Formats: sequence, structure tokens, C-alpha cells
Amino acid sequence: MTTAMLTRRTALFGAVLSLFLTSCAGETTPARRLLATVPAPGPSRSGDCSSVPVHLSNQSERVACAEKDNVSILFDAPDVRRFTIEAHQPRYIGELSRDNRAPDWSGCDMQSDPVFPGKPREVILYEDAELKLLAYAYPTFWRKNDVPFRVGDRVERGLHLVQLWVTARGQSHELMVVYPPDGYFRARPLPPPNLNTSDYGSSFLVGPIEADAGRPVVNLKEIGFDPGQRRFQLHYADGSTASLTLRSADGQRTVLDVDLGQRLSGARPFAALRSMYVTDSNADAARISVKEPAAPSWREENILTFAGASATDVWMGRVVPSHHNTSAPDMVFHKFAR
Repeated sequence: MTTAMLTRRTALFGAVLSLFLTSCAGETTPARRLLATVPAPGPSRSGDCSSVPVHLSNQSERVACAEKDNVSILFDAPDVRRFTIEAHQPRYIGELSRDNRAPDWSGCDMQSDPVFPGKPREVILYEDAELKLLAYAYPTFWRKNDVPFRVGDRVERGLHLVQLWVTARGQSHELMVVYPPDGYFRARPLPPPNLNTSDYGSSFLVGPIEADAGRPVVNLKEIGFDPGQRRFQLHYADGSTASLTLRSADGQRTVLDVDLGQRLSGARPFAALRSMYVTDSNADAARISVKEPAAPSWREENILTFAGASATDVWMGRVVPSHHNTSAPDMVFHKFAR
């Protein structure tokens, strides 16, 4: 890497952290808020950047397939009850004149993946002037787990994907999704001015993490959605519960507050990030940066070789554009609280 490239990468990463720390300090960001802020669950923490440390472990593996989630970062702390997840535009987003959202199946062999049949359909679960829940069942899915999805008195079963659409700038935008059979969520900011839409990239899990077919999952018993609070209510098979609230969204970031309301056991990780990495220029998340409790500065590493840490703040993303899912967001986990 040349000196010029290294300087540019350091400047970009510094800008990412600067934006994150500014927003964490409660200062007004330049982006206009396009969805009204929903108060965070639990006691008010306005302007409070305090965060208790959590243990991060890395269960990632090396692959050549850009369509396989080979990055697994697990979050573990027995007494954490609340935290915040943010999906940030990558710092190079304004420089993109085109996006690459096409799948890349080169180097992929999915023949051994489990396959379970479904009954294909599309259904609108909820719709008003601001929000829409659009759900799909696919012909097949990798996991057999029929999780009821509830909105008010309405309950639908056999769903594989639920999309949350929001109305902003006079248009409807798909902001986040959840896969009920395995509990995977994805989120992204609203599209930047230079693009009509942007990509999803990394996924995340909330709740008691388990393993199935070599993949981290959460076993859900039911998902509910409260449109008035913009809140997903998560009920797990072991009796635990949690909520995931869409606090705000604009063209720069989407902010989600997590409340692990009834956590029956602290023996399992409470969250995980799942992503893809083949090379730095072919990844949904290529770098990880952590703020360790007593450290004077952030520690940044390649996400595959990251050996773990105890951290209060975690950033995972890219500092150079990827030729796959180029506009996919960076992910921030922070504000961990007991």
C-alpha cells in the first residue's frame, strides 16, 4: 500500500469515528432527520456516551464465496440489558457514481446447504401513511422454523422475510428486514442524494445466540410489531424476550435501540454481527475498530484476524469501496448498559 493510499484510508477512518463520536455526544448532525425520533426504552440517556464493556469473540472463517456470511463477531456480557445498533453510510458514499448490487456466485458451492420447502406468497401485514410491513414466503429456505408474526390482532405464519418500509421525501423506502426462521436482521440508512437506493450488507442477531448447521441463530417463538412505537417485540423459544425499536432514520444513519427485557441466562452471547469478507475490496465488512475501557485510542484491525477484545464501543465496516454491495452500511454497536 502506498503512503498516499494509507493516508487516505486513515483520513476516511478518522472521519467515520469523528461522526460516530459527535453523534454519541448528542450534537446535531448535518443530516436532516426524516423520521421523528422515538424515545429510547428505559431511563433517558440523552447525550450520555457511557457504556459498559462487553466481550467480543471472533468465529469467522476464510472463504472464497462473496455470497456466504463467513464473518461472525459475537457479543457476550452476562449483565447487559440495553444497547444501541446503528447502520451508518460508509464515508465514501458521496463519491459513488454507480453501485454494484449484483450477486457474485464465483467461488461458491451451496450444494450442501439445507433446503426446506415453503408455500410462496406475498402479504402486506400493516400499512399507514408512514410505515408498511411487507412479508414474503419463499419456495425454499435454509431453515425449518415456523415463527408467527403478530401485528395487533393479526397473526401470519410461514413467513421467511418481513420488510419494514418507511415514507420519506415523498417516496417509500425499504429500511430494514427480519428473517423470522433464524432471527437475522438487516438495516440501512435512507438512500443518499447521489443514489436512488443503497445496499444491505452485514446482518445482526439479537437474543440468546445458538448454533444451527454451523451458523449462529436465535430461536424465536414469536415476533410482534407495534407500529405506534416502531418496535419489534421478540419472544424466544427459551422464554427470554427482547425489543428492537427504530428510534430514527435519515440519509446518514439508522438508529435502533435494543432492550433485553427478560434475559433468562447470561451464559450465551446476546448479540452477533454476521457479514462477508473475501478481500478488503470484496467485503461487506473488512475492518473492525474497538474502544477498550482503559485504552487511550481506538484499535483497528482486519476483521478476519481480529483476536477478540473487551470493548465499550465497536465499529465494523469498510474504509475503501468494495466492488460487491458497494453502498452497504457500516455497523456500530455501543451504549451497552446494565
